[in-house]
Amino acid sequence: MRIDVDRELCMGSGNCIFWAPGVFELDDDGIAVVVDPTAAPADKIALAVDGCPTKAITVTGD
Repeated sequence: MRIDVDRELCMGSGNCIFWAPGVFELDDDGIAVVVDPTAAPADKIALAVDGCPTKAITVTGD
C-alpha cells in the first residue's frame, strides 16, 4: 500500500493523525507526512483519507 499526501493541498488539520495515529505526522511546516504506512490497519487509513478536509491523501495498492 502506498500513501501519498499532496503538500499543495494539505492544510495541516491533523484529522489524518486522529484517524490513523502513527501513520501520519505534521512536519515543521505543519503539513502532513507519512511516517509509517503500516502503523494502522487499512480501515483506519481509509477513515483518514475520507476525513481529510482537502482530500490531500491518496492510497494506491492493496
